[in-house]
Amino acid sequence: MSYYVYIIASRRDGAIYIGVTKDIVRRIYEHRTKAVPGFTSKYNITRLVWFEVYDDPISAISREKELKKWKRSWKVQLIEKDNPEWNGLYESICV
Repeated sequence: MSYYVYIIASRRDGAIYIGVTKDIVRRIYEHRTKAVPGFTSKYNITRLVWFEVYDDPISAISREKELKKWKRSWKVQLIEKDNPEWNGLYESICV
């Protein structure tokens, strides 16, 4: 089973959110449809802009906690390394 650490954003210079899940398609769909009230639905944070895959939950949770401590500029660099235009990646994972 795979586990995912992901970053979603409202827009390029907007709010971002870091999360972890074992079902990334379902979880991003929940963010996109605002199925769960909270920070992401309040600030319209719906665009998947980055993710990593892990084999075990401990590694994924550790990485999520590490990223949450990072400065915003470091998170932006991480996103832009593979996704310089901040394109939405949801459709690419739904295939």
